Amino acid sequence: MAGLSGTTEPMKVQGKHYRSIRAVAPGIIEVIDQTRLPLEFELCQLRSAGETADAIRSMLVRGAPLIGATAAYGVAMAMRDDSSDAALKEVVAMLGETRPTAVNLHWALARMHALLGNTPASERADAAWEEAGRICDEDVAINEAIGREGLELIREAHTRHPERPVRILTHCNAGWFATVDWGTATAPIYMAHAEGIPVLVWVDETRPRNQGRITALELQQQGIAHEYVVDSAGGHLMQHGLVDMVITGCDRVTARGDVCNKIGTYLKALAAFDNEVPFYVATPGPTIDWQLQDGLKEIPIEARAATEVSCISGLSESGALSTVRILADTTAVRNDAFDVTPARLVTELITERGRCAASALAMTALYPEQAGRA
Repeated sequence: MAGLSGTTEPMKVQGKHYRSIRAVAPGIIEVIDQTRLPLEFELCQLRSAGETADAIRSMLVRGAPLIGATAAYGVAMAMRDDSSDAALKEVVAMLGETRPTAVNLHWALARMHALLGNTPASERADAAWEEAGRICDEDVAINEAIGREGLELIREAHTRHPERPVRILTHCNAGWFATVDWGTATAPIYMAHAEGIPVLVWVDETRPRNQGRITALELQQQGIAHEYVVDSAGGHLMQHGLVDMVITGCDRVTARGDVCNKIGTYLKALAAFDNEVPFYVATPGPTIDWQLQDGLKEIPIEARAATEVSCISGLSESGALSTVRILADTTAVRNDAFDVTPARLVTELITERGRCAASALAMTALYPEQAGRA
């Protein structure tokens, strides 16, 4: 992505502020094509529920909060074409099948269905569009609040070692590209940088889709010090005392605090536990699934295409974005996209309502309205 320059303000690319999703006209939204990041920055428009479903399924949009917001707009688009009960049921079912693991998708669809089910058909199109916009705005506010809560942890770490940067390890991309704005795991980092606290972010590549490249792009744009490392380097860095904390995002958290996130998160948590490094999970309220208890037994783990592992994309010598195969076509591939980190390995959850232990008691203290469901 030649020509991009750093900036001290978060959520900007080439000096311009972007939300990862925004309404540009009645029935039309604009999103960032994340399949082309970080080598190319391209905006594209979605105009139908089918296009939003394809965008979610292909990971043109990705990240649990952003998936939920996109699905909400997909429902709104469908209501502009047909606002009947049958059409509402059909679009919710269709969008719900696009990705199985991230609970924000099903949370957003349930919220849209509940609202529209109590709205006259003649009013559903406008009501749906407004509600999708509210979901986006709420996501921004949630992430900003998570940032403020996580900032306290970085401040404390800096106070203990003012002579050097606070060293933070991330996994996958839980930045603003994965949300509507701010990001979850990155929001505290952006705020610490804006406050003048020196940070160094260890960005692991996160195979097979290498989403760490997207985190690196975000940090580069904000002028935040970072180094890109291979997936398996995290434990080595911790063994040598080079990590002050791990902050990851999440795709689903159970009512007792088990965390489902991008594959490899569990190994980072094990390494952190063994080396007494705090392991924090940035957890938006909508990402908590209060109906589930045991993450290993109950969370559906998405199995994705073998080509994500057997092939890799990058720039060719001619400068064109291209894909090459790195495995023999006879080699079998298993591509589980997520894993589950047991609550016992999580130091704290960082939510928009405060920080808490990964336990049913602590979580329902922050979300008392869920006490009957946990």
